[in-house]
Amino acid sequence: MQTKPFRIGTRGSPLALAQAVETRDRLMAAHGFAKDLFEIEVISTKGDRVTDRALSEIGGKGLFTQEIEAQLADGRIDFAVHSSKDMATTLPEGLYLSAFLPREDVRDAFIGGSAKSISELPHGAVVGSSSLRRQALIRAMRPDIEVVIFRGNVQTRMRKLEAGDVDGTLLALAGLRRLGLETHATDVMDTAAFLPAPGQGAICIESRQGDARIDAMLEPINHPATEDALACERAFLGALDGSCRTPIAGLATIKGDKLSFSGLILTPDGSQRFDIERQGSAGDAVEIGARAGADIKAAAGPGFFESWT
Repeated sequence: MQTKPFRIGTRGSPLALAQAVETRDRLMAAHGFAKDLFEIEVISTKGDRVTDRALSEIGGKGLFTQEIEAQLADGRIDFAVHSSKDMATTLPEGLYLSAFLPREDVRDAFIGGSAKSISELPHGAVVGSSSLRRQALIRAMRPDIEVVIFRGNVQTRMRKLEAGDVDGTLLALAGLRRLGLETHATDVMDTAAFLPAPGQGAICIESRQGDARIDAMLEPINHPATEDALACERAFLGALDGSCRTPIAGLATIKGDKLSFSGLILTPDGSQRFDIERQGSAGDAVEIGARAGADIKAAAGPGFFESWT
């Protein structure tokens, strides 16, 4: 019988804590555990501490996970809860993504001031975003508006918007929902026009390989369809060496045993893009994503990627 509390590692932002609490509550419901059998350990990451520069300038993906993974690797925590889109495609030796919670809405939400959508923004308006994907897609839609780097957690960005620092910003609808802030969205972007980031809307759990006790505990809360979709999207990223330095979008959807994937790469200024769609069996998720990445990379040609460096 488990007597020592399970230690859950997470970042300290309100959204990260909400995700850790959701994971804890699902485990309590699955196993009949009491709340005091879990301890949520807040771990500061470089991505949280450095907020005055673009992620691409300070290291890209991994900035929100490295310190957490160090404590996971040495046993100070039992497992970690992350936003899937923050995860590098290659994890530290001995660690793996062991479970995925059911995916929330994958779409991006626009939060505007006087203008309620990107199309309504006046000429020369300013939109803030920390995501190179969102920046590139906005520039492709509206090359006449200015896009600026906009860092910080959800609440910080919304305060900056209310203060008039920008005319609008984009956030993941899933995050707004998990924080009870969905009503702040003034427009929800259709995925056909604004493809989300790989992993967007999905909470993942990282643990140590070979830890049978933790694997057994997590297995009942794993959502197989989300796991398959993320396997495809992460394979697409991996084929493109995707990081926070690269504007990449990708979304896999599962219906029964069928998988449909849409992928997109852009130049940072949004002037060039390549799209790809693939279908197949959910059991071939990794192969479909990897092949889509290789095919879109070949179609774009080596010159396309010079703007990514």
